[in-house]
Formats: sequence, C-alpha cells, structure tokens
Amino acid sequence: MSKREAEVLALIGAQLSNAEIADHLHLSVRTVENHVSSLLRKCGVANRRELSRLALQGSAEQRGIAGLPAPLTTFIGRETERERLLEALRAARLVTLVGPGGVGKTRLATEVAGAAQGSFASGGAFVDLVPVGEAYVAQAVAAALGVTERPDQHLQEAIAERLGDGEALLILDNCEHVIDTVAQFAERTLSRCPRTRILATSRERLGVPGERVLPLSPFSLAAATAAPVPLTSHAELLFLDRAAAADPGFTADPATLTLLCARLDGMPLAIELAAARVAALGTDGLLAGLDDHLRLLAGGRGVDERHRSLRAVIGWSHQLLDEEERALFRRLAVFAGSFDLDAVVAVTPDVARSQAADVLGRLADKNLITLHRRPGPTRWRLLETVRAYAAERLAADGETETTRKLHLEWAVSAATTLEAALGGQLTGKWRNDFDTVADDLRSALAGAPHGAGTAPHRLARALGHLTYARRFLLEALGHFDTAARRAPTPQEAVADLRAAADCTFAIGDAGQQPYELLLEAADRMRETGDGDLTAITLAFAVSTACRHHAGFEERVPYARKLEFLAEARAAGDTANPTVAAHLAIASALMASEDESLADAPASFGPVADGNGDWAEPEPVPDGNGDWAEPEPVATAVEVARATGDPVLISAALDAATVAALRRGRRRHARRVTSERLSLLESLPRHALVACPEIVDIYRMALHGALSVGDLPAALDVARRAMDDDLVGGSYVAAAQLITPLVLTGRFDEALTLDAAVWDGWLRAGRPFGAQLRAPVAALSLAAGLRGDDDTARLWRSRALNPPDPQRYGRFMAFVDARLALHHERYEAAGELVEAAVIGHSTSATAPYREAIAAELAVAAGLPGAADRLAATDPGENDWAAACLARARGRLSGDEDELRKAVAGWERIDARFERACTLLLLPGRADEAIHELGELGCTAALK
Repeated sequence: MSKREAEVLALIGAQLSNAEIADHLHLSVRTVENHVSSLLRKCGVANRRELSRLALQGSAEQRGIAGLPAPLTTFIGRETERERLLEALRAARLVTLVGPGGVGKTRLATEVAGAAQGSFASGGAFVDLVPVGEAYVAQAVAAALGVTERPDQHLQEAIAERLGDGEALLILDNCEHVIDTVAQFAERTLSRCPRTRILATSRERLGVPGERVLPLSPFSLAAATAAPVPLTSHAELLFLDRAAAADPGFTADPATLTLLCARLDGMPLAIELAAARVAALGTDGLLAGLDDHLRLLAGGRGVDERHRSLRAVIGWSHQLLDEEERALFRRLAVFAGSFDLDAVVAVTPDVARSQAADVLGRLADKNLITLHRRPGPTRWRLLETVRAYAAERLAADGETETTRKLHLEWAVSAATTLEAALGGQLTGKWRNDFDTVADDLRSALAGAPHGAGTAPHRLARALGHLTYARRFLLEALGHFDTAARRAPTPQEAVADLRAAADCTFAIGDAGQQPYELLLEAADRMRETGDGDLTAITLAFAVSTACRHHAGFEERVPYARKLEFLAEARAAGDTANPTVAAHLAIASALMASEDESLADAPASFGPVADGNGDWAEPEPVPDGNGDWAEPEPVATAVEVARATGDPVLISAALDAATVAALRRGRRRHARRVTSERLSLLESLPRHALVACPEIVDIYRMALHGALSVGDLPAALDVARRAMDDDLVGGSYVAAAQLITPLVLTGRFDEALTLDAAVWDGWLRAGRPFGAQLRAPVAALSLAAGLRGDDDTARLWRSRALNPPDPQRYGRFMAFVDARLALHHERYEAAGELVEAAVIGHSTSATAPYREAIAAELAVAAGLPGAADRLAATDPGENDWAAACLARARGRLSGDEDELRKAVAGWERIDARFERACTLLLLPGRADEAIHELGELGCTAALK
C-alpha cells in the first residue's frame, strides 16, 4: 500500500466522501476513485464500508464524539451523578437523563460523553435536538455522523450501517419535543447496532424497552456535614464561580449566598443567570428582584414549581434590559437553531449592524444568549428555556407575524446563497454550512403562511435542491412536492414536478412514479398554453416510459405513447434546440419498439425491459461495411449533440444503445455506453436534471461491458458505482457488483455481499426488479462451484421464488449448465442444453448461455454436439469466444485451441475459467489445482 493510498484509507475511515477526500488531499475526484478501487483490490474487501472498518481497526487513534460541545466554563458539582451516569452507560444500552429545563442535563451529558468517549472505538455523535422538527430527527443524526442517503437505503439504514457493530455512542440532547420520533429511532438503531449505546436527555422518559432512567434534580441547598464550620454547597460554589467571572472581586456573606441559592431553588441555569447580574446589582439587589418576581409567579396557574425560580430569574433579567436589548432579544426567538450577525440583522431591519453586534455582546454578557462554538463567523444561540420566554414576549408585543415574515425572507436569501455555492463537487465546507442553517430553513418553511406564495415557494424549491445535494433524498422529494403545491404559476409547478420526477431515480426503485409526476406536470402545462414546455414535458414522459418501464405495474400502451408524442410534436417549436432534442430522443425510442413486442431481451441487469426474447430485421450496413444506426437514432444523437447539453446527449446515446442491443450489435452498444460513461464528469452532481442519467449511465455501462464479456471493465464500472455518492452504498449497487465478481472468479468477495443484498431487498419490500436477475443466480453459481451445494440450492430457490421462469430463467439456465459441466453431472445434460438455448440470440445472456450449452453438449457426448458447436456464434462476446475455444479443444483434443482459450480467459481476468481450462492441458494440472485452491474451489474437484 502506497503512502497516498494509506492517506485515502484513513480519510475513508473518517467517513469522508470521495469529493471531500479530493478536497483534503488536493487531488481530482477521479484520482481518488482510482485509489479507492485499488484499495478494494489490495485489501480484498467488497465495498467502502469494509474499507472503513479496516481503517478503524488499523488506526492507533480512537475516533471521538462528533459535535461534542467544548465547555466554556468549569464543571462544578455533580460528581456523584457523573459516576452514576457513567456506570449506567456501562450497564445499559439506552440511558435517559431526565429532569426539568435548566437543571443541567446537557452539561452533565457533555461531561460524561467527554469522559466516556475513549471507551467507544467507533466514535459517535452529540446531536442537539432543540432546533429539530418531528420529521427531521434522522437528518440531524445523519448530519452529525456525516451520513447521506443512498438509493434504496433510507437515512435510518444509512445511520445503522455507519454505526455497524462497533462500539459507538450517540448523545441525543433535548428530546422532549420530538419524544415519539426519538423513541422509534432509538429502538430501531439499538436493534440494528448491537454495540451502540444511546444517552438521551429529556424532560420525560422515552418509554423504550430496556431504557434505564436517571433523574437529575437541582443542587441540594446545604451541605450535609458534621463539621463545626458549614461547608459550601455545590449551588453556592457554582454561584461564586460564575459571579467571579462577571466581577473578579466578588465576595458574599455566607448567609446571603445560602439565601440566594435557596431563592433560586438550586437550579443551575437560574444560578448562572442571576450570577451574571451580581456585578451591577450586588447580592442585596439580586435578592430584592427575585423576591418581587417570585411573588408574581406564586399565584399563576399551571406553573411547574420546579420552574418558578427559573422563570422568575429570566423574567427579572428581561425586565432589567433596556428597550434596545429587549427588542432584539425577543426577535431572536424566531431562530430554531444558532444564528450569526447577518441573520440577526435580517430580522431586525430597524437596527444598524454595529448596533446589533453591540447588543448581542451585552446579551451574551448577561447570559441570555450563549456563544455557539464552531468554525467560521461567530454564532450565538438561545437556550431552550430562554427561547421559550423570548417567544412569549414576542407574542405579547404582537410582533410574531412580522418577525416570522422577516425570518422567512432571511431563509430564502440564505438558501439562495447556499444554492449559488453549489459547484461541481460538494465539499465538506458546503455541507457544514448547510447543516448549520438547515433546521432554521425548515422551520421558516413550516411557519410560512399557507397557500401559494413567492417566498414559501422559493424556499421549498431551494430546500428540495439543497437536501438533494446533501443527499437527504426522501426529504428532497417532499420539498419539491410542497413547492409544486405552493407554486405561484403553473410554469413554476411544472419545474417542481419535473425535479420531483428526477429525484425519484436517486431514491431507488422508482417504478411508475416519475412517469406519473411528468403526466401531472403536462396537465399543469396545458393550462398555460406554453407549447415548448408542454412538448418537452410530454416527450420526456414518453422517453421515461420507454427507457425505465421495468418497474411499472403495467407497461404504458404503445398507442398511448404515440398519442403523447403526437401532441408533443404539435405543441412544440422544433426551431428550439431543446424541444427538437427531446422530440428526437422520444421518436428514436419509439422507433425501436413495436406494439406487438411487449417484452425486450432478458438481460444481466436493469437495462432489461422485460423477459422475453424477440428478433428484429438486421439494419442495412453502411458503405464501409460497418453497422449503420437506424435513421431516427442517428438523428436523435445529432440533434442532441447540437445542444451541447450532456444530459440530452446521454439520453440520445441511450436510445442508440437500446437500438444496438436489440439487433445484437453488442460491441457497438459497448462503445456507446463507454461514451456515456465519459460524460459523468460533465454532469453536475447537484443538478436534479442530471440524476436519471447518472443512475442509468452506471447501469448501462455495466450491462454493455458484460454483454461483450469485458469483465475487467464491468468490475471497474460496478466498483465506481459502489463508491459514487449518489448511487453507491445500496443493496442494488452491491447486487450489480456480484455478477462480474463471480464471472472473474472472485467468489469470496461476491459471497461477502450476500447478506447485504438479501437484507436490503427484504427491507425494500421485496421489489422484484431487474436488479436481482443475474446477481441472485450468480451467488448460486459461486457457491456451487465451490462445492457448497446447500448454499447453492438456497440461492437457486430464492432466484426462482415466486416460481416465474421468465423472471430469472435465462441466466439461471446458464448457471445450471455451468454447474453440471464443472461437477460432470451429465444425466440431465440434454435438458439443460435445450433450456440454455431457448430464446433469441439477440438477448444479452445469449452468448454465455449458448457457449456453455455447446461445451456441455461436447463434454456429455450428446448426439449432434459437434454440429451444435460449429453453429454456435460467440456473439461479439469475449467470454463466449474463450468458452467455445475450450469446447473445441475438448472435442478434438486440440491443445492449440485450449491454449487459445487460456489466453482468452486471461485477457478478461476470468481466473476460475482459466484454471479449469489448464486442467485439460498436459502438464498444467498442478498449476490449475493451485489456482483453484486460491479460489476456494478444490473441494469441488473430482
């Protein structure tokens, strides 16, 4: 491992994305991708998660608790409670520290987390839930852990994967306002992560099985001692320490100090607020002010006795503010989280910037606001109890609506600034900037007036874009839906619905949802009479129905798509390059279909449109003898290239790929998918419109490589997809890695993915899509070739359950034939050969199936085997060509053919097949057995 690879591995262990690693090491993202691929090979692991675990195991340093607040003051008292809480964390996996607001739960939890973090090798996170809404608890935890959502993997699953089975600690602070959501989150996380522990702070217990509750009370007011001189209590020590910070020369009569702390009920926050005033008022002034405010509260209904002193000291502190301080203080209540000077100025437009900065300093001196330590500009925040009081004052002064409006305007501006900062790569700084204000953006949208409106619409759309870029994908979809409902014009709603449709591709098995969203957009567009936008929307709906209908419950009728395409042509102006490109792409895709052809060829993966096999007339070659693309396809590619838009170019090239594959022109299709793959770097990672193409490029590039038997390229594409921040990390991405792994003989690595794929499929609700066609059968093949018949039968039964022979039948037929050949089980060879060759030769699996059928016929000595072998075409597939060369060597004993097969297997890195071929060559058996031993296949040798 090189020094640079070691650096990359360490950063992977720190949960940085490829873009963040590139930014940190001053490399290109592609260079980082190459290092990651190299590390996967050298470390012999299947995915980034395993690399992260290796990095953690190999690190001498233990990971800390992310987001743990740095204490600004000394920790006083609570030694007994601290030890009790540490002991509880050692004994229970969920500990909830319960107590009233202001009693010091957060400070104690912070102190305990700092002391305990050395025991948690996998680190963890401190998550402040004060600014978090009910629907965003998982996002808050994910942001603290540096986790993002992936296709078919919601945030809860991504968080569980990050925590894994290592020792980790989550501190969930201030849970009371989101108690039900936190309880569900905690229960799911603890069930998935056996060595994770959660420390929660709340005003009430979570109510989760196994929870251990520790109540936290105010400081005792007198020290229990038999000494002749009374000892100073913890409450008094706290007061003295904080008062000395405000007035270094402060002294107090012991009796007065005791009385003050009694008036404050030993509440730490009340003590700190009062102590901040001692320099100006002295102890006598403090006592008088407290007595007055306690009398005001004594007769109030619904006042919790434990909060009387705290409300008294907050109210009294507020009364002592001047009018300038009061006006700014109450407006700060509108912020859900921390705020900087720019945000404060935005909600106080009548206050000069310098004046606002001065007032903030004065409020901080009086402990009514606190510094929020983090890199970048200075930020402040209100403690939860203080914020609640400020909100009451804001309402009492009739300023709530006005301030919320100003807050909304600030949120729109802040979101717009964050959008403008989006570049080609999403850096760690951008993510931190977003996470800092995300809760306030969400809060501003939730508090905006109902109905259509420019500001709420702009914020909802921006939040959709920002959360997509942050890879909170389900949240992004929800924001675009909100934006469409709040759009001030149909044109704006159409843009939001299109963005929502694009976003569904990132979430996973989108099914019919993007098509339905596009039809809804088209309906809205018809209201406006905007012909070009109507044409683009309808044409894109047709393209979506043609390209991505594998997950549809029912295929859109051919005639229905023709109607939409005709309407689009009539509505749009073809002089508009974008309109012309969309129409040309939809037309090319429709030209490749026929109303009577309901199914497309079986395939290795998501490119498959169906499960049947069918033939089309061969196109006429051009003047050079090369294959000429059908005219509609060539036109679509030409028109798309003229726009210079990589999204449209990619879509047009996909139409060319489909046309080539359906005519058996695999090498041409492979060249086209390679060109699409080269477009990835020009597709903006944050732009919704690029999402469907990014997802599809990986799928089709893998399919194209497998179609021609280029296994190294297929493996490279699958690994790149696994590392991609948009499509990687899901069970689908893991599944697509399995087939090239098995075909190259990397059985150990393939079989390590079995649980991730199967568990992910189950969690996703068992969607029977093309994603699992080949991988499930390939796992059966890997186990069978290694002699593990029980595991092979298990995966075979999964592949064929429910019993639908058209679903996995084609590749499973290849698997059955290959296992029969390897184990020399020839009793059913005739049936297996016939099953393998059923279907037309244009299907993507045909070269593999037909080549192995020919070899099985030869090995089993079936009648007509020689004729079958001679008639079998490798179909532009290197794997099939090597297999047929081996079959010819078997048939005639021609060692040159066998050596030709060995060379073919070496070119495509098919290690298992190479070893099996060496067994047939004189003098090479020992080499073959050694190779098979390294692959774990010696148990299966006869």
